[in-house]
Amino acid sequence: MKKTHFLVSMLVLTIFNACQSRDENDNENPRSDEVHSKTVNVTTHDGRPFSTGSGSVSGKFVSGPGGGVLMQGFYWDVPEGGNWWNTVKDKLTAWSDSGIGAVWLPPASKAQNGAYSMGYDPTDYYDFGNFNQNGSVETRFGSRTELEALITKAHAENMQVYADIVINHNSGGQSQANPFTGTNTWTDFSAIASGKFPRSYNDFYKNSYGNNDEGAFGGFPDLCHANPYVQGWLWGRDDSVGKYYKNVMKFDGWRFDYVKGFGPWVVNNWNASVGGFSVGELWDSNVNTLEWWANNANSSVFDFAAYYKMDEAFDNGNLNALNDDMMWKRNPYKAVTFVANHDTDIINNKMPAYAYILTHEGYPTIFYRDYEEWLNKQKLNNLIWIHNNKATGNTSILYTDNDEYIARRNGYNGNPGLVVYINNSSSWQERWVETNWSSKQIKDFTGNSTWYPTTQGDQWVKIQSPPNSYSIWSLNQ
Repeated sequence: MKKTHFLVSMLVLTIFNACQSRDENDNENPRSDEVHSKTVNVTTHDGRPFSTGSGSVSGKFVSGPGGGVLMQGFYWDVPEGGNWWNTVKDKLTAWSDSGIGAVWLPPASKAQNGAYSMGYDPTDYYDFGNFNQNGSVETRFGSRTELEALITKAHAENMQVYADIVINHNSGGQSQANPFTGTNTWTDFSAIASGKFPRSYNDFYKNSYGNNDEGAFGGFPDLCHANPYVQGWLWGRDDSVGKYYKNVMKFDGWRFDYVKGFGPWVVNNWNASVGGFSVGELWDSNVNTLEWWANNANSSVFDFAAYYKMDEAFDNGNLNALNDDMMWKRNPYKAVTFVANHDTDIINNKMPAYAYILTHEGYPTIFYRDYEEWLNKQKLNNLIWIHNNKATGNTSILYTDNDEYIARRNGYNGNPGLVVYINNSSSWQERWVETNWSSKQIKDFTGNSTWYPTTQGDQWVKIQSPPNSYSIWSLNQ
């Protein structure tokens, strides 16, 4: 969730040195101390963590051996005026053609600030821009009709759509006398325009169920998940929020906002009752905490551990940080990796970071502004293609120092995998590495190197990486 006093971090674009081409001129055997191999003991991630639908539609997204990629389809303070759903809808075909398999949308329902709100102060979960309340009919993003058209178009492109769900707190209620506080509280949601999920003071802490749950946020009324009435309206009833979003609005999954504010059992129950892909925003760099939450919520979680390690690696000149523990190494099926999002944007050297998440295990996310405005879209599309077609099997870290990082995806089910070489230094670097392939010609699928080396019979080969950049190697086929 975007804290109301945050500003989106300024992006410092890194200008990469022009790629050079060099001829391979050394085929001697590597010294035994040149390459240090470390295998990460993680489960293989070889498919999307959600259903792709049936059939293969020419020109639409079709899941490849490496899985899919998620697009965060917004940023903080997207333009006002109710046109954002149309903006996203118009980009879906290009995203699908580029290999993006799902889009995450901002909170879609009417919030306290009406047409000006980013949706994280929800008032009426069933008003998608079709009721006149909180000063407007449309939300900041548009009308219900436009949202439904976006979702329909995404499904036609064989893409999934994830809803951002804010169930920790509400905003925009009317004042009422509250016997549990002895004061008036803004907890009267009895007159919401949709008529669905009316709420009063006993549906928020403190109340007859206790004084608080895991955490309130920003002074907003803190929704009481211990109350069976609240549980029913959120996920239990046939017309609950979750089931309405899934069955009527046709959302395919959920991004749960601020899950520190309530127990993981809430998401677990939602998932059991409603279904669909889910990921939680647990803003914590401790991988033990991330794993604990994901297991107890039966949900994916954003890999904040990887996020902060990437900042240390790519911005602070210490690629050894990538040896450290991360959620994708613990359980790639429950790790959603990212380089930036609407809340936090601290990694400046972004292209190597995207090369990292798009060649490694986990479910990688592309940030809208990085893709559409700030970075090189052609290079990102190249990385997405590599992810979808070559990034298979578990991961072995082959070499790290402050400036260099080399890892191998070991391949799966006939797919050859890859070797990624990230170079933070200001000059070309070369290394002998052990590959998956014996006596095979390989190439750099980024085009950054023009070498076409052949692996030795023992699967070793020398590869290179350009300065302040990366190369990604696989069979020349």
